[in-house]
Parts: sequence; structure tokens; C-alpha cells
Amino acid sequence: MAYIKWFYRAVFLIITLLALCAGYLYVQVTSPIALSESITFEVIKGDSAYSLGHRLHSDGLIKQPYLTRVVAKLKPAWVPKVGKYALDPSMNLIQVMSLFDSGESISYDITLLEGKTTQDYLLAMKAKGNIKMTLLGLSDKEIAEKLALKVAHPEGRFFANTYRYHDGDTDVSILKHANGLLVNTLDVLWQNKAEGLPYKTPYDALIMASIIEKETAVPAERPLIARVFISRLQKRMRLQTDPTVIYGLGDEFTGNLTRKGLQSKSPYNTYRVYGLPPTPIANVGREAIAAALNPGQTKALYFVAKGDGSHAFSNTLKEHNRAVRKYQYKRRDDYRSTPEVAQ
Repeated sequence: MAYIKWFYRAVFLIITLLALCAGYLYVQVTSPIALSESITFEVIKGDSAYSLGHRLHSDGLIKQPYLTRVVAKLKPAWVPKVGKYALDPSMNLIQVMSLFDSGESISYDITLLEGKTTQDYLLAMKAKGNIKMTLLGLSDKEIAEKLALKVAHPEGRFFANTYRYHDGDTDVSILKHANGLLVNTLDVLWQNKAEGLPYKTPYDALIMASIIEKETAVPAERPLIARVFISRLQKRMRLQTDPTVIYGLGDEFTGNLTRKGLQSKSPYNTYRVYGLPPTPIANVGREAIAAALNPGQTKALYFVAKGDGSHAFSNTLKEHNRAVRKYQYKRRDDYRSTPEVAQ
């Protein structure tokens, strides 16, 4: 009888100890981690529950390194994803480990602006400092090949928008996303285009959209400028737009469009050649594409910058020359060809 009595006591003691251990572990993994303020914690390639436990312990966030292995056992499929994660004082170890498993690492935003070139986009990504740059210094053809665009020239192939990325993402991944959005947006708007437009392909409309984007950033003017250029194409008039000439000059353009520049023998010189230039001259957003495919109504064939960011439209060359004398020959001190950016 004494043996049985001691046996039950031993069982009771073991159960009690197990309960105490379970209670201790429960408290440790459900209590907030030791943080006074939010921090960034990086999960690196090759990390496991074991290595993460030792790192969190050495950083003073948890009391025992083995606690991470306990939590990992609760979810057999648990796998930490590489990335930088935001940890805050309200989180417990279970939440931290779930965050590592989710892959929801810290993300960043980059805005690729309308009217900017592909090279401008690459420089903007480089300036972020945490995007892996692989395209800088490559030729247009090489960039197009790297992005699998199946064209020789990448200009205008990226949708102007704000993109979210993670630390260490590549310029290729961001631009592929931008290209996908551009293709989808152009396709949708092409299906709903106005009748009688002088475009053979959606790419023609994209070229026109890039010219519209470079000529004005005033939303209400985009459809009007689109109509002016469309009317000129339909009347077999040259487009005669400075932005295409400037794009064709490339590094030769120093900030002043000279008589020599206007006489350049470039396929982008729309003062000399008829029709559209061979490629877009910038990347655009939805509004410019929409204007190119659904232009406004005006009989104007000319326009000139007024100096406040807007334009004066004219139906005849005589009216246009009068507007040029008014707005260009005597430029105001605060003259701008585009609207002032709000601060």
C-alpha cells in the first residue's frame, strides 16, 4: 500500500511540475517581448528557430533562446522569411514568430513620376539606397532584354505610379511591375477609344501620350493638346513639338533649344519629319493615355506656353504668331512652361 501511495505522489508531483513548466512557457511566449520602443529586426538567409532564438535572446528581447523552438513546434509548417521586420512593444513571441513566417517585412514606397524617362526612373531608384541596381549603365537594348520586353527600346513602357517594394528588391522587379500595369492600362483604354483616331496600334497612342505628358501637366489641357496634335496629323502637318526634339538631342541638349537643335537630323525632330517619333519620349500615367485615346474638342492647331504653366490655343497661324509675341517675346520674370509644384 505504501508503494502505491508513493507512486500516486510521484505522478502528482510530475503533473504539477509539467503544469508549472507549461504555465511558465505560456507566460513567456504570450507576454510582450522586452521592448521599450519599436525596432527593426532582420531575418537573414539560413535563419532557423534555433538561430533566431539566440539572436533574440542576445538582443535582450526574450529570456531564453529555446523559446523560439517551442513556438515553432506549435506550427510544424513554420518557416522564417528573409526580410526586415518591424517589432513593437505590444507584440509577444508568438506574434513575432508568426510575423517572420508571414513574410510581411517592412515595405517602402517609390513614386515613378509622369513625364520622366527610364533613366530618370533608374536614378530615382538608386537614390533610395535599398534597391538592388542591375540596369544602370546598360544600353536601351540591354535594358529591354533584361526586362523581357521583346522590343529594342524601353522608353515609355513603364506606368507612372507609386510602387511598394521591400529592402533588397531589384530595379528589374519594380520595372516589370510598372510594365505590367502599363500594358493592362493601355489595353483597357484602347478598347474604349474614340472613333477616327490616326493610330494604327496602341503603341502609336502611347507615343502620343508621352508627347502630351511632356507638353503639359495641367489636367484640363491634356485632352485639348491631344486634339491639336491629332488634328495636325490628320491634316498632314508636322507636330513641331519641342519635347521630341529635346529627347532626340539627348546629352547634346544643355537646357536651351537652339536653332541648331531645331535643325538636327533626328527621327525625333518633329519640325523636320512628319508623323509621330519612333518611340515614346517619356513614361506616362493613365490621364495622358486617356487624353490620347479620347481627345477633347477644339479647332485649335497651335498652342504656346503662357508662362504660368498653362497654354494659349489658337485656330490659325496668324492668331498663334500673335500669342507667341505676347507670351514668348516678352517673358515675365517668373515664367514657367509647366505648373508650379505645390510644396
